[in-house]
Amino acid sequence: MINNKQLEIIINNKLDTKLNIKDYIPNGLQIEGKKYIKNIILGVTACQKLLNFAVKLKADAIIVHHGYFWKNESPIIRGHKKKRIYTILINHINLYSWHLPLDLNTKIGNNIYLANLLDINIHGKINNFIFYGYLKKKIYIKDFIIKITNKLHRTPLYFGKNKFKKIHKVAWCSGAGQKFFEEVVDFNIDVFITGEVSEMNIHIAREYDIHFISAGHHATEKGGVIMLGKWLKNKFNLKTNFIDIYNPV
Repeated sequence: MINNKQLEIIINNKLDTKLNIKDYIPNGLQIEGKKYIKNIILGVTACQKLLNFAVKLKADAIIVHHGYFWKNESPIIRGHKKKRIYTILINHINLYSWHLPLDLNTKIGNNIYLANLLDINIHGKINNFIFYGYLKKKIYIKDFIIKITNKLHRTPLYFGKNKFKKIHKVAWCSGAGQKFFEEVVDFNIDVFITGEVSEMNIHIAREYDIHFISAGHHATEKGGVIMLGKWLKNKFNLKTNFIDIYNPV
């Protein structure tokens, strides 16, 4: 059992939330609940379905990657927002959210999880958000797509040429990283992986002859909370349970 404020401090330290990067959402304890925590539910987004699981499983806390109170979001609490917050408050559940810290951390995070899952040796970053590295074994792109499909349990959107040339150098960014695609074209990568896709990405992939893979926002951002849950369980003997609320996006 652990104090709810202490848990926030512990995870802030683990994820190094003092990184000088502006986030779109407040990180840490967003809605305060009961003082002591033993049973934690983890998920990607604090949607109603995840909250219902937390109530059913009598959770003391919920930890997510996508929490509440986003920048430029309406401050009015009504509709689905009212129902979600009411569910949390009436059941005295603590809601925690860590957004960019769970993307960027080099030990526990979404991008580290993807590297481990896809057998990529990390060599560094192209910018604060884009990681790059090399596959442990060169592979044809068609086989790599099969691997992503099997590991993430969804078929990714793919566009590329030179399908009969093995790939080796990879750059990736979990979530909505498609906006960074132009930044990687000068780094001689074979394939870029992210969660979402924009219309212009296909033209860039075609013109620079780079394989582009959109593997799903939700699918590429499960890993951070999964790793965090395992760490909390092993380090502090807390009961943790990751609930995967399927999202095709």
